[in-house]
Amino acid sequence: MAEAIAVREITKCFPGVLANDKVSFSVETGEIRAIVGENGAGKTTLMNMLYGLYHPDGGQIFVKGEEVKIPNARAAIEMGIGMVHQHFKLVPSYTLGQNIVLGIEPKKGLLIDEDSLVKSVQEVSGKYGLAVDVNKVAADASVGEQQRAEIVKALYRGADILILDEPTAVLTDMETEELFVMLRGLANNGKTILFISHKLREVLAISDNTTVMRQGKVVGSVKTSESDSCKLAEMMVGRETIEGRMRKEDPEIGAVVLELKKVNVLNSRESLAVEDVDLELHSGEILGIAGVDGNGQEELTEAIMGLRPLVSGEILVNGVNIANRTNRQIRESGVAYIPSDRNRAGVAVEAHVWENLLAGEYYIPPYSGSINLHPRSIHSNACVLVERYQISTPGIKTQTGHLSGGNVQRLIVGRELGSDKAMVVVASQPTRGIDIAGTEAIRKILLEYADRGAGVLLISADLDEVLALSDRIVVLYEGKHKEAGPVVDGIRLQVGHLMTGGEGECPV
Repeated sequence: MAEAIAVREITKCFPGVLANDKVSFSVETGEIRAIVGENGAGKTTLMNMLYGLYHPDGGQIFVKGEEVKIPNARAAIEMGIGMVHQHFKLVPSYTLGQNIVLGIEPKKGLLIDEDSLVKSVQEVSGKYGLAVDVNKVAADASVGEQQRAEIVKALYRGADILILDEPTAVLTDMETEELFVMLRGLANNGKTILFISHKLREVLAISDNTTVMRQGKVVGSVKTSESDSCKLAEMMVGRETIEGRMRKEDPEIGAVVLELKKVNVLNSRESLAVEDVDLELHSGEILGIAGVDGNGQEELTEAIMGLRPLVSGEILVNGVNIANRTNRQIRESGVAYIPSDRNRAGVAVEAHVWENLLAGEYYIPPYSGSINLHPRSIHSNACVLVERYQISTPGIKTQTGHLSGGNVQRLIVGRELGSDKAMVVVASQPTRGIDIAGTEAIRKILLEYADRGAGVLLISADLDEVLALSDRIVVLYEGKHKEAGPVVDGIRLQVGHLMTGGEGECPV
């Protein structure tokens, strides 16, 4: 069968990151090719280059056997490449039909020809069995209907190659099954599909071949029918022993300081994001929660911190139920919080450094009296934290938004952990997006806190980080928790197996 698209030695660098490292593979016409890998493996970067959103620093791209340059998305569309992003690009106030033809609307004089619009969309959707209610407003359509409209939009523009980036991330099981039927129908009609995912169960169900990426490189490509979830997980996460281990052996583990009992939490779409999660965190322990982003981690941490209500269940700190209490009450019970999004939830970027360092304790002595703040105590505390946590800033009156990401993260860690009061630390993606020196410093601080007897709940999409710091690992997958066990040699493969949808122990 003819080659539809191929890449040869594709390389892409960002400041401090080699996102794609000499990536090569080819896909045949009518094939469904899955591209899998952990967060940061380079999948989306590669697909964005095939769609003209990024430009490679080196290598070649071939479409239907001819080498091409793809300067932008318009050029990609003209070459027959369409992309459906994980976050849809529909105009909410337009109908699905209007979104599908947006920019190339059929005209009658100076006006849009509504009859031709409806007829032309129905012809394309009918040809490929993708039913679309052209008159439904996008904002009123279900997620599955919106996705179907995005696919029809690409086909309407003549796409022969479809790139689907995490297409099932926001779909129900029924919508996923419907999508797979559609995709198989498209492949049977000669369309080529690149299916980007981390859900190995779905990859095994829909793809003809699977290409695995790790740390920007292609690890290998396999015929999907001749593989299984364990083999693919092994390729994704590697078989390395626990290199880079920072946690000391045989830490002193004490009593339970944080306990979750049958915790259920909804996401912003009012769907169940966390389902019946049971966890126990002990003093002196670092419990790692691994998983690909979007499997309930954010909703779980927000529920623990009183930022999102529980549907049901209990959250106990030192035996006291704090479920649905205010964030202040939870912090006063001895819980510190390092949020995953430092600028949205960690600091006020327009406030001064001293203000953000004081944010959790401004109302208590020695920083506040009955009415007024005490500037001398505030200034002294801020200077101590800046020095202790090596926050690089011109001064404590500097606007926080002017600091680098790593220094903002150090500020948050200093504020949360500088008083040495917390017995529970909830650290969500604590080193995301910061440099090596900042990463090492923050990891050492978390280790020191555990050594002093605090319990640290580490939520991270970086599997290497979880393995380096944790005593024990739990995996979140589609909102449910799976015990991976203590961190010993061989745990990496088991964690990879669980975080990609596997059940039980993965045979080596």
